[in-house]
Amino acid sequence: MGPADSLILDAKQAILDEQHRKFQVLQKEGRWTEAMQQFHVTLNCASDVLAESIQLLERVLDARNRRGPSLPNSPDFPQS
Repeated sequence: MGPADSLILDAKQAILDEQHRKFQVLQKEGRWTEAMQQFHVTLNCASDVLAESIQLLERVLDARNRRGPSLPNSPDFPQS
């Protein structure tokens, strides 16, 4: 995982946090119609964060698999 990956994931998480905060404010104020609209925005942001996380994990696993098996006594080598 490189710095750009981390930055993108952090930015998407910050957007999700802000959208969730907006939802909570609307819910607390009893503005239910707006809160439900905001809930859908929040869910879309959560879906985006999850999708980005999955893509990042897949890239990390692909890179790890291309490196080949780990050497004995390395942290990645399974111990029996």
